[in-house]
Amino acid sequence: MTDPQGVLQPSPERDDEVKDQQEDVVDAKPSRSNRFSFLGRHLRLVSWYFPSLLWRKKKDGEEERQDNANISYRVVSPAFQYKMNYKKLGRCVIINNKNFDAQTAAEENHNDCACFACIFLSHGEEGFIYGTDGPMCIKKLTTMFRGDRCKTLVGKPKLFFIQACRGSEFDEGIQADSANHSLETDASPRHKIPIEADFLFAYSTVPGYYSWRNPGNGSWFVQALCQVLSTYGRQLEVLQMLTRVNYLVANNFESWSEDSRFCAKKQIPCVVSMLTKELYF
Repeated sequence: MTDPQGVLQPSPERDDEVKDQQEDVVDAKPSRSNRFSFLGRHLRLVSWYFPSLLWRKKKDGEEERQDNANISYRVVSPAFQYKMNYKKLGRCVIINNKNFDAQTAAEENHNDCACFACIFLSHGEEGFIYGTDGPMCIKKLTTMFRGDRCKTLVGKPKLFFIQACRGSEFDEGIQADSANHSLETDASPRHKIPIEADFLFAYSTVPGYYSWRNPGNGSWFVQALCQVLSTYGRQLEVLQMLTRVNYLVANNFESWSEDSRFCAKKQIPCVVSMLTKELYF
């Protein structure tokens, strides 16, 4: 239940099970039994092709998160159509890919793709995301798609959306007037392209901080991302959309918990862009 400002509030009329659905939690380091598989063994992925490929990591045994994945699929699929390359498991967008690894994906022929997109939803800490076999360095994964390692994605946008904690700090929030800032950069065409060019990283939170989710509605970041893609996915440039995602997360969400240590906290996503062109879906 939310108030007009979008703040999650307790409902005295609901039973304990529903109250658990309302209480916000953080995506910090999980217990081993609650980690999902990462690279290699028993991955569950969602993929869309045309104009690009979208992967989505899943956690085992969380039905609510599966429902949210289905909603996200319906939202994004008009731009990112799916193509099943591996054995399906459960819903049509969930696949079981026991032999998949990022190196194989990087070496695939992406000539018919306009861009590459990857979404991770897991627990984590700064620079790492968790799987059943332990933490995985995000940089190690994304490096496989650099221009010098994945030739068919040279000059194409490579998007990574990461829903996970990046530390253990809380954002208490503060009352302040907002201000608008605009930055422009100019670049000249070059014959050589930097190997780190055309990446975009959209993190659910800034370095050092917790990332919040609601067990009933999903993570704040993914809720806002899906809402913006659904509303503006065919109209706005990707950085314009992510700015709106930042606004929604910053202004429409505030944590609620029976534990005062986790109550009334805020969150702001973080976008790091090395794109060299505007991107419209």
